[in-house]
Amino acid sequence: MASSPQSSKLGLTPFKGNWSLVLTKHLLSRTLYSAKSADIKRFNALGLTASVDELLTITTSLPSPPVNDYNTSTVIDTGSALGTTWVNSINNDGTINSNRRTNYKKWLLSVLVHQETNIREKMTFFWSNHFGTEADTIVFGTMLYQHHQIFRSNPIGNYKKLVKSVTIDPAMLRYLNGYLNTKTAPDENYGRELQELYTVGKDGGAKYTEEDVKAAARVLTGWRYDSNNIAFFDPTRHDTNNKVFSSFYNNKVIAGKTGVNGAQELDELLDLLFSKTETAKFICRKLYQYFVYYYIDDVVEKNIITPLSNTLIINGFEIKPVLKQLLESEHFYDSIYIGCQIKSPLDFIVGFLRSYEINFPNTITDYADAYFLYNQMVNQSISMGQNPVDPPNVAGWPAYYQAPEYNELWINADTFPKRNRFTDLMIETGYTKNGKKIIVNPINFLKAISKDPSNPNAVIDDAVFFLLSTDLSASIKSNLKTQILLSGQSSDYYWTDAWNLSINSPSTINLNIVNTRLKTLFKYLMNLPEYQLQ
Repeated sequence: MASSPQSSKLGLTPFKGNWSLVLTKHLLSRTLYSAKSADIKRFNALGLTASVDELLTITTSLPSPPVNDYNTSTVIDTGSALGTTWVNSINNDGTINSNRRTNYKKWLLSVLVHQETNIREKMTFFWSNHFGTEADTIVFGTMLYQHHQIFRSNPIGNYKKLVKSVTIDPAMLRYLNGYLNTKTAPDENYGRELQELYTVGKDGGAKYTEEDVKAAARVLTGWRYDSNNIAFFDPTRHDTNNKVFSSFYNNKVIAGKTGVNGAQELDELLDLLFSKTETAKFICRKLYQYFVYYYIDDVVEKNIITPLSNTLIINGFEIKPVLKQLLESEHFYDSIYIGCQIKSPLDFIVGFLRSYEINFPNTITDYADAYFLYNQMVNQSISMGQNPVDPPNVAGWPAYYQAPEYNELWINADTFPKRNRFTDLMIETGYTKNGKKIIVNPINFLKAISKDPSNPNAVIDDAVFFLLSTDLSASIKSNLKTQILLSGQSSDYYWTDAWNLSINSPSTINLNIVNTRLKTLFKYLMNLPEYQLQ
């Protein structure tokens, strides 16, 4: 039998060790979709506390909404001209909504690439996976956009308020049949997932029953959405009888209410669910697995999950204090958690694009070419096993919950070669649309990550540090320097001279010599298994 993964015995005591570049990069790799070299240096200079504070400071401004790039002479979105947004225009046409959903994914990739240096986009994805919905099932592009804006607008706010917002969000009402849930035909879909996937969970002490599922479903009868995709409560469809819950909920009775007062039963149901410590522990486990590691043993449960859940409860289910406590803890910076996560396809692709500072056309002034190129990134993510905003089921992507494999599910005989082909392609040829090319510039990249690019030893050290989460042995580094940067020669000046010529006399020949060697080095490093880790 395989041994269990290793876990740290360190707790939530604030980290007091040396705030190194390695730890800075670790923090940013978990809270952003990778980071630019300048970001790592800036956050390192800030120190731990100031770094976490900046990451947890969410600006009030939201990214500009997606714009129409799909109108043709035969398929026209009458509610949105080319280059204008469609997010406030209701449309019932299936083809138009298919185009809008595709357009949203292109836009999402642009948002991730250009994210601010805060935790907003990482948490937006966390919540969208926690409340798993499938874009194809939601159908309507406007619903899809508004659903994810719930998460993006306040990603580290109040968990209880978020659950309520999602419960009566038109996209969720549609996805789990809440709009069909009536007193004469109760639908248990959302009442079940609300407990199993969104609040108390099904592990630990969570012992809710089938009767609790039915009672919750009856509480939720009457919620609908109108033709403008606005949720409302319909008293004529609400079950006005009392709802009796099991001993797990202390035999709580939610008294049936009539008229518009029936909507108040939802608040009572949420009060009931959030009165259970299991709810706080459940979401803290998911946050831990997302930001630290999937393995939770009794030690982690005692030292991390329980105190985090206490912090959550004490702060009225505000998420920010929990994240601050976790991200500043000695546990988070234990060396065993550095480079222990396998990157998801989105982490892999967006992290690559941000690390190399790939320049895309402007999505406002050159939206057609920009969206075309972002769509190539969407297609790459799909081919690697992650279709943005379209998880395979209501539980989200299995890599975030399926024991014992968890994120190992991202890598297999099909997806690993695709990752290597993607990085190779982005270094060698890139993608082109109407003369606009997205491609790695090896020389500019090296200038960004290295203080001494003419020194082959520094080049190897800096490239390994920036591209990999774990270090390589001295012998491997030496071989990389000799075989790639020195082209098999023994003296460092074979690289130093080549580099200096490329800068001081940038002819095509001189540039090609350096570019060829750097491309070979970067491709080699990114084809290593270690590049898959963060």
